Amino acid sequence: MLVKQELINKIKDYFDLNIYETKVWLALLGKGVASAGEVAEISGVPRSRTYDVLESLEKKGFAMVKIGKPVKYLGIKPNTILEKLKNNVRKEAEDKVVSLLNLKNTEEFSNIEELYKQGISPMKREDLSASLKGKSNISNYLKEVIQNAEKEVIICTNAGEVNDKKKLFRQTFEILKKGNIKIKFALSGDEDLIKAINKELDVKAKKVEIDTKFFIIDRKEILFYLSKDSNDEDVAIWINSEFFSQAFAALFDKALGGK
Repeated sequence: MLVKQELINKIKDYFDLNIYETKVWLALLGKGVASAGEVAEISGVPRSRTYDVLESLEKKGFAMVKIGKPVKYLGIKPNTILEKLKNNVRKEAEDKVVSLLNLKNTEEFSNIEELYKQGISPMKREDLSASLKGKSNISNYLKEVIQNAEKEVIICTNAGEVNDKKKLFRQTFEILKKGNIKIKFALSGDEDLIKAINKELDVKAKKVEIDTKFFIIDRKEILFYLSKDSNDEDVAIWINSEFFSQAFAALFDKALGGK
């Protein structure tokens, strides 16, 4: 079979097959219809293993048996396989989400929540700080602390960042508005883009010349990014310190002219 080993290895990983399954499936695709003996000859898979491999591919939906005698096999169209795998992943993800949602109602989850409370209660408030790495990890944690805001959220970032993550920021503002949380919003960057963002997200962001990214919640917690370049791996620092947060918020207010 004139298929490069590099392609075989990549197809194997993409479609979660073993090496024999990959070779046999590719042989079927190249031949169209083939007997077990022909598949063994084309693929290079030992004849003694070919029947088992063909049966495995049939069960997984990568091959089917042609009606008639002698028994021959057909390879399933790659696009059909791809759609099937996509649906399987989607279904597995949906089932996992349901499972995770139900987890909150279990005794085990209550137990680990209690463990967390016991572990964190002796700590001083100002001792609570942590570093976060990765866009999704930072976004998820930020969403959590914002949802727990009681009075005010201060957001300072750049217009390009907001424009790239409109959906996330739209959800954030909806959460804050529903909770009657005061929003102080400042953006650096292109003025026309800021105006467009204000209109699209129905907010009143002030233009600032401070090119930074930070979020202050109730002047008690602050999360700020260590890098403004989205090409780098995102790293942020979260600090639960009323003293530090109030000082940072005061500087922000001053930058906005006391507004």
